[in-house]
Amino acid sequence: MIKESLIGEFEKIVGKENVLTSKESLKAYSYDGTSSWIHEPDVVLFPTSTAEIAAIMKIANAEKVPVTPRGGGTNVSGGSVPIQGGIVLALAKFNKIIRIDKENMTATVEPGVVLMDLNMALAREGLFFPPDPQSFLGATLGGIIAENAGGPACVKYGVTKQYILGLEVVLPTGDVINVGGRTLKNVVGYDLTMLFVSSEGTLGVVTKAELKLNPMPPARKTIMAVYDDVAKAGENVFRVLENGVIPNKIELLDNWVINRIEEMMPMGLPKDADAVLLFETDGIPEAVEKETEKIVEIAKKYGATDVRVAKDQAEADKYWLARRAGFAAVFGKAPTVFAEDVTVPRGRIPDLIRKCKELAKKYAVEIVVLGHAGDGNLHPSILTDIKNKDHYDRAVKAMDEIIEGAVELGGVISGEHGIGLEKQKFFRKIENPKVIDIMKGIKALVDPNNIMNPGKIW
Repeated sequence: MIKESLIGEFEKIVGKENVLTSKESLKAYSYDGTSSWIHEPDVVLFPTSTAEIAAIMKIANAEKVPVTPRGGGTNVSGGSVPIQGGIVLALAKFNKIIRIDKENMTATVEPGVVLMDLNMALAREGLFFPPDPQSFLGATLGGIIAENAGGPACVKYGVTKQYILGLEVVLPTGDVINVGGRTLKNVVGYDLTMLFVSSEGTLGVVTKAELKLNPMPPARKTIMAVYDDVAKAGENVFRVLENGVIPNKIELLDNWVINRIEEMMPMGLPKDADAVLLFETDGIPEAVEKETEKIVEIAKKYGATDVRVAKDQAEADKYWLARRAGFAAVFGKAPTVFAEDVTVPRGRIPDLIRKCKELAKKYAVEIVVLGHAGDGNLHPSILTDIKNKDHYDRAVKAMDEIIEGAVELGGVISGEHGIGLEKQKFFRKIENPKVIDIMKGIKALVDPNNIMNPGKIW
């Protein structure tokens, strides 16, 4: 429990209106996008400047009070759950777009900027920030950086780390540092910028970020390919890529997801299909036309029962709306959902999908498959209920075998959600102990009192 005197100190720093201690407020900041972890903080603070965060961190470090940074709370690994209480540092009000530099295609932002707001501002300048996590309507840049977020566009454009040029960071001690810069090339010493990308809030608080941007593609097309076997759909992913076509997006929906979407908002998706792949190509118009023709040709050659090219942007938007609705459909159908985040080499996607089907039968649980098929990052989701012990235990065993299966196929336990609280036992099991020791050594050096988002990753 935080001393009452500290609450007064925090009110002096951020203003009384930016310090929340009511029962309702603490409850509201006790969970994130997962359905498995809940723990209330002792206080919620809303800083709006680097100086305020530095002052808060100095007090927290001196008093050894845990601090959990939080953006939109949309993460799905328990990363922003204050598992040891203490302070939730809510960054939603620290949300200015400081600069958009069209000439150099960069932007400078504060951590609370919502991704959707950033891309709307960039679109007016003919630019965009490629990482596009499912939660773009609420996800903030600070959280996106901390989790190294991805999304559908990763297959062509990569993940967040490819678009971070420099960071301003407040360390757990309250010291402020700047790492990286504003240039595309920078080999001055160790790349400390990447130390904070993917750090899941365990090393410091990002207070400013320099982002690399891309010009908005002048043309794009969407293709929907329908399959009677989800494994054929998985095979089609690498068939397209081995033919030299790199779409902007390749997304997978299985039969369960297709039918739940049609129940929620009918849009003519084929309900009898075992799977659907959504492709999007972008670039100059001539290249988009040729790539679209090639995708249609390959999909038909390798087992698609139907291939449709969206006739206009309105139809394309319907397909992508369906894809975004997929997770809502999953989470709305069960009290507890394990939304996994495994990544395998693209050629092993069919094997992972078959593994999920086998485990669904073995443990008599519903396993739904959707995800970013273009980069091998799938989200097998297991529907269960934590109050039903027998079913929940079977779901846990199925989840464990999915993750172990992905590793056996040459994959990793997380492609974009992070370790957080969800995957610690797997992290310890599969990672080289020496590597873990190095990571812990870095943590101890930067955060000697272990106040920065404690209990995560390890």
